[in-house]
Order: sequence, then structure tokens, then C-alpha cells
Amino acid sequence: KALAKLADNFFGHPSGDINLIGITGTNGKTTTSHLIKSILERSGARTGLIGTISHFDGKNHIQANQTTPEASDFKHLLRIMVDHGCKYAVAEISSHALTLQRVAGCEFKVAIFTNLSRDHLDFHKDMEEYFQIKKTLFSQLSSDGKGIINIDDPGGEEIYNSLKDRCITYGVNKDAIIKATNLHVSVEGVEFDALTPEGTIHISSPLPGIYNVYNILAAIGTAFVFSIPHSIVADGIYSLTNVPGRFEKIDSGLGFFVIVDYAHTENALELLLKAARPLCKRHIITVFGCGGDRDRGKRPRMGRVAMVESDYVIVTSDNPRTEEPLKIIDDIEAGIKEAIRDNIQRARNYLIIPDRKKAIEEAINMAGEGDLVIIAGKGHETYQLWGKRKYFFDDRLEARKAIEKRKRACSP
Repeated sequence: KALAKLADNFFGHPSGDINLIGITGTNGKTTTSHLIKSILERSGARTGLIGTISHFDGKNHIQANQTTPEASDFKHLLRIMVDHGCKYAVAEISSHALTLQRVAGCEFKVAIFTNLSRDHLDFHKDMEEYFQIKKTLFSQLSSDGKGIINIDDPGGEEIYNSLKDRCITYGVNKDAIIKATNLHVSVEGVEFDALTPEGTIHISSPLPGIYNVYNILAAIGTAFVFSIPHSIVADGIYSLTNVPGRFEKIDSGLGFFVIVDYAHTENALELLLKAARPLCKRHIITVFGCGGDRDRGKRPRMGRVAMVESDYVIVTSDNPRTEEPLKIIDDIEAGIKEAIRDNIQRARNYLIIPDRKKAIEEAINMAGEGDLVIIAGKGHETYQLWGKRKYFFDDRLEARKAIEKRKRACSP
């Protein structure tokens, strides 16, 4: 708290000089932040970004070591954005950041809640504490600030009930101020009509999956707060073609696609695989692992989800950190065996290949025409953490290398 207050004073209370937009929730923060940035920049406004992949201060891209930086770095970034002429700053706000007071003293013009599912229970004692921490972001709204709430999520309903007229709700299933209708989802993206208090916006986006409909609705709600014209909103959404490591498509040239995604929780993996199913003509082959020194409880849950929603599963290493990789895999396998015992699995088989490079190669070699290879858990990350050391590793690069290796082997 002291560091946050000192930094806020030292940098001249920078959140008071910029329209600060904060996004919290378990999944969707990164994509939502990029969508909002794209819309605001289309409107002609310079926009800063603080998030999981990287930070942008209005002129320079900075590698992100944390989703939400330490209080002194966060306030410093905001001040630089103001000095660089940014009108807006879009920031992903993690539960760790809220617990550790990294954004204390900031005033948010907009606070967004995407959803809530199990994550970070190595840090929070239970789901209730995790949710209550997320809610604290909304206590930092400025006097004229608005909450943008996913009303389809039970957590969103609770936040809405505490804010009421300070909220703009969005959703697909329930009545909401910003609502999606006439949905069409394909491998090429999503298309729908967004109903708003100021009329309907026809949305076309190259980002596939129903969960991206929710991310887009959150961005539309934010644009509504700042009175951005509908044509600019639609253009800004359409122009964002991809977000690194978020349902990132690789065309193998061999009749199948590879999807690389950051999904590293039970809910995120389930949403990813369910979004992929209608886009898949034949089989889904899923490669995933779980991080070491993190919530062990989600490991069997992710194993169970993978078996229920995939056709073939390859369990591998993620970032083992200081844990023994095979022990992490044992935890995952417990959920796989549970799904088999309960006779609910869709997957015909599963393999255990601790070496992630070899696991990706095996999935690429298994794939046939019409298949989807899903590589989940690391997304945009370009490293693996083994023990206390960091090694270069990029799922996207390894997938492309495996594809080229297979093509060479097939060449006459």
C-alpha cells in the first residue's frame, strides 16, 4: 500500500490524466484488451496497453514479465503514456495485482469483468476469496466510471447487483444492455448482430469461437461508454486479425490446421475445445500439460476435460519449474483415468510424452486431412521453465518445424 501511494504521488496521480480501462476475470483479458485498443486507435486516439503479452507506452513495446506490473512500474507506465499523448490506457488487472495493491490509488473510467473459473488456487485460499479480490477492482471506479459486466456469468450477476445503474451488461443468453444475436461461428471467425441502446452493429471478426463473441461484446460496451461511432467499432473489431497465442491458427498445408492457445485452466481448455469442435471435420488431437509450482487441483480436472472433449490426447510438460515433470503428469492422468472409469471420455486413446517438442511432433505426425491439432497451455510464451532455468521454446515455432519435417519425409 505504501509503495502504491508513494508511486502515485511521485508520478503525479497519472490515472487522473488518462482514461484508464481495467479488465479482470479468469479468461479473455488479453484478447479483450487488444480489441478495445484496436477500436480506440481506429477512432484516432493514441492508446497505451498493459498486459500479459507486452506493454505499449504510446511509442514503444516493452516485454511483459507480469500481467500487471508492480505499483511503481504501473504508475510510471501510465505517466509515460500521458507524456506520449495517449488518451486511453487499457490494462489487464490480475487477482495477484489486486491482492498486492499494484493498482491501488488508480481511478478507472471503465472496469470490465469477463468471467470467473478456477485458477490461482495456489495463491488464493479458495474460489470465494479469488472472486472477492476480483470484485475490488470495481471499488476503484472514478465518480463517473462504468462497470462492463458479463451478465451470463454468475460472478457477473453478483457484481451487477452491487453496482446496478453504474453497470453496462453484456451477454448472449440473458437480457443485457449489449447483446449478441444471429450468431454464426466458423473456422474463419464469428459474425453476429450486437444490439445496443443506440442501435444494432453488425459485427464480423476473424477471431473464432463463442468466447470471442463475449470478448467482442465487452469491447463494444467500452466503446459505448466513450461514444465511439458504430462504424468505427465494427471496423476496429474486424481489423484485429489475431492475438498472439490466442486461438492462433497455423495452416499445415497438409489438409489440417494447428491451433496454439494459452488455455491453461480447466474452464479455458473446455471452452477452447468446445469452440474448436464445430470447426473440425474429423478429429481433435490435443497436446497439453500443467505448470509446476501452481494449483495442483486443476490438473486432474484438465485431464478429464481433455478426454471428454478431444478425440486423441497427448499429455506433456508445460513449465515444470521445480516440480518433477512426471509427478505433474501423474496428477493429470488421475483425471484421465477418472473419465475412462466413468465411461464419459470421447478420446479413443491418450499418450504420455514428457518432452514437449516430441509431443508436438507426434501430434503433427498423427494428424490427417480435416483434423485439428490443439496445442494448449503456453500460447504466446517463448520459453519453458525447468528448475530455476529458462529455455527458449515456442509452441508455434515447434509446430511449424514439425510440419516441415513431415513434408520433407513425404517428399519423393
